[in-house]
Amino acid sequence: MTLILGIETSCDETAAAVVEDGRSIRSSVVSSQVDLHERFGGVVPEIASRAHAELVNPVIADALVEAGVDFRDLDAVAACHGPGLAGALLVGVSAAKALGLVLAVPYVGVNHLEAHLHAAWLQDPEVELPLAVLLASGGHTMVVVVEADARYRLLGETVDDAAGEAFDKVARFCGLGYPGGPVIDRLATQGDPRAIAFPRPMLTDGFDFSFSGLKTAVLNHVRRHPETDVRDLAASFQEAVVDVLVHKLLGAADGAGAPTLVIGGGVAANTSLRARALEAGTETGRRVLLPGLELCTDNAAMIAATAWWRLRSDGPTPLSAGADPSLRLPTSE
Repeated sequence: MTLILGIETSCDETAAAVVEDGRSIRSSVVSSQVDLHERFGGVVPEIASRAHAELVNPVIADALVEAGVDFRDLDAVAACHGPGLAGALLVGVSAAKALGLVLAVPYVGVNHLEAHLHAAWLQDPEVELPLAVLLASGGHTMVVVVEADARYRLLGETVDDAAGEAFDKVARFCGLGYPGGPVIDRLATQGDPRAIAFPRPMLTDGFDFSFSGLKTAVLNHVRRHPETDVRDLAASFQEAVVDVLVHKLLGAADGAGAPTLVIGGGVAANTSLRARALEAGTETGRRVLLPGLELCTDNAAMIAATAWWRLRSDGPTPLSAGADPSLRLPTSE
């Protein structure tokens, strides 16, 4: 049995978790900073870093208590070392390195994007490869094929705004608050998704994404038609985003011969996206793996799970390795 403590501080969630053998979650604690950033309409890096510094030790302590273990039971300590906010990442990396030194156990630096992919294995350790994965969040939108031996083939990614970023910007413009994803999702259930014919950017143009033009189309529509029902606006905008996401995910699965569709990242909590992914799976005879909502947003369980695999394949991360705010997904090409 291998117990790994994972720490996640890449953005505005301070999280710690204990995972056994890379698959069994013994504990997962997340402290959100949404209240701190709400009045600014987005994450303020300096505020996020200070909050992480205050919260990281209590969150780690809670994770150990919830798991029923203490520091002496740990076999390794892991932290997200990128991508993310530089100051925020350094808090988690520093805490993990310090614990590793004190406990004389390995430190493992984990790629945040790779960790989101590993959420699928936390949901189902026996998932069949290859997987076609849509990873959509506030900072990233990409389609990845996960092949044998956890090799990743990046097919496409956003060329401007990420899907979650577009949700936040549209919500902020419409005065709906922050974060925008949940409030638009809620309003969309009461609106007509066919009320406004918003564009589907790059729908048939490869696997890359672009949501900046869609965001602008929403803003222009509101300026020209201020009387538009916000529920119809939310439903129509959300429908356009989901159409593009699901279309490209299915295209990736077709090209890779993948029997399973997976969605991950914060946008994977969107109810319309989850429903449409399930429909796509039914229509094409594919299995659809939807991580639980607690595994969609940033969490440390996915960090600890990925660390287990990385420790087995690559060994410990040198303590001289720092944080990398611009870290890319490791690919096989």
